[in-house]
Amino acid sequence: MQYALIIRESAEDFKRREDPAYKNGWIAYTQALVQAGIMTGGAGLTAPETATLIRHRGGDHDVQDGPFPEGKEQLGGFYLIDVPDLDTALEWAVRVPVSQQGSVEIRPLLHM
Repeated sequence: MQYALIIRESAEDFKRREDPAYKNGWIAYTQALVQAGIMTGGAGLTAPETATLIRHRGGDHDVQDGPFPEGKEQLGGFYLIDVPDLDTALEWAVRVPVSQQGSVEIRPLLHM
């Protein structure tokens, strides 16, 4: 089964991205996924203030520069993995080096 591990980080985590200890934890985790042969894709994302949002309003649309509604967590990135089942996806998700202020959402991919 294919799953997305959706990473949410706090504003403080985005600021820590240049800290070698923080960065090295993510590099090691990514290497472990690759070595296990289960990573099929993924990417880290730039800080929320670099985003642009489009909202559809009837037949029109609004464009808004980020960041968007204030929250404790912002989308920081994602991994795409291919594992036998949800239990295996959970085993990998608990290893994500997200801080205590962040979270990891595990979601099956929609096959179309």
